[in-house]
Amino acid sequence: MSSKYIFTNRETPFIFPPSMEDWLPEEHLARFIVDIVNRLDLSDIRLSYSEQMRGQKAYEPGMMVSLMFYCLVTGILSSRKIEQATWESIPVRYITGNLHPDHDTIASFRSRMKSSLDEIFLKILLIAQEMGLLKLGTVSLDGTKMKANASKHKAMSYEYACKLEDQLKEELEQLWKLSEAEESESAKKPELNIPEEMRRRQDRLAGIDRAKTEITRREKERYEKEKAEYEAKLEAREAKEKETGKKARGKAPEEPKDEISGKAQMNMTDEDSRIMPKGNKTFEQSYNAQAGVDVGSHMIVNQHVSQACNDKEELQPALCALETLPEELGNVEKLLCDAGYYSEGNLESAEEAGIEPFIPVNREKHNKKLEARMEEADPEPKAGAGVKERTAHKMKTDAGRKEYSKRKGTSEPVFGIIKKVMGYSSFMTRGIANVQKEWTLVCIGYNLKRLFKLFNVRKGVLSPVFKILG
Repeated sequence: MSSKYIFTNRETPFIFPPSMEDWLPEEHLARFIVDIVNRLDLSDIRLSYSEQMRGQKAYEPGMMVSLMFYCLVTGILSSRKIEQATWESIPVRYITGNLHPDHDTIASFRSRMKSSLDEIFLKILLIAQEMGLLKLGTVSLDGTKMKANASKHKAMSYEYACKLEDQLKEELEQLWKLSEAEESESAKKPELNIPEEMRRRQDRLAGIDRAKTEITRREKERYEKEKAEYEAKLEAREAKEKETGKKARGKAPEEPKDEISGKAQMNMTDEDSRIMPKGNKTFEQSYNAQAGVDVGSHMIVNQHVSQACNDKEELQPALCALETLPEELGNVEKLLCDAGYYSEGNLESAEEAGIEPFIPVNREKHNKKLEARMEEADPEPKAGAGVKERTAHKMKTDAGRKEYSKRKGTSEPVFGIIKKVMGYSSFMTRGIANVQKEWTLVCIGYNLKRLFKLFNVRKGVLSPVFKILG
């Protein structure tokens, strides 16, 4: 009687097909990424090798970039796990051609490719446009808090720094006295190493001094910024009073105080990170990661990282980035943002850039009644009305609400995919410059994943990927 099972024979000399081309389906993500990378200009990375080529040969940059991108898209993030995948993952072995770079080589290459990430980001957008999958028109801008590679418990406030500084100075003074007392009972204890204890406290004092200096610098910048805003508001208020001949309504702007807040703080692990609200009334050491997403394709077309907790100041950098996009991608005509981006200056900046802003004045509650949401708009604004009045009226019209409703279904899924599907919920590097490059790399990974999805949707219409990208 024949067996009803298929048995495994692990002693078979060769299990895989002889050719690596037969290891994966024709339209596999790994093949797609390799084809995309073959279209990229990696001359800067290759040049960095040629300037310092000594000793052992380096791995080919195209293969290493493909390896970085595929692992990023599939949630393999650390260099040690990538090294492990070169042995255990068939798609990764296909990409590397059965080579196995170690984790030090992978980490070193990741740092080497940082200088080329901005160009790669734009080139992938151009490839999407060439494939007929991206055409700019409406962009949704939003931000998400990404955890920094630092603990909030390592943050030190100015008030606590001063208190700790006094305590350490007092302890140092006591240690000096102990070191001078030859017959001191404590000095004879073998477990008390006075020179070592003094060095430890001096090192902590140096760190505290650095923290106080940085906090003082930040507070000075804050005061200068708030003072400029105060003077601008005061000038506008006085001009309005002069124009109308009446005293302006509302509370007069309050002059900022030129003093250091005791609650102002700095993180000792990552100085550039900031304490930001996480949700559910909790806080976390974070960065504010911004992304502008094309409504049609759901691809990220501009991105940057900020240290600000709110989004009001993030519209200007986004507009600058959109203005520098290649002409082949098309023109951004509409910009969708939530109420966190609202300010009269932001509305004016968007219009000056030739972009129609859709930004509500106030946040709408999710449980707002349907009849309230469908409330008829006010009469048309008067001729010569400012951008503030025109935008407020537009956001109350059915057309304005319909256009703005695209925002939530565009930006929020992108952040959800990055954090939950790709597994990228916190930064691995420290410092704003490194974090910015890391966010660019993450956005490249998302765009490759999205581009592959868009291609698959159209694969019944388009030719095979190697013909399109050849």
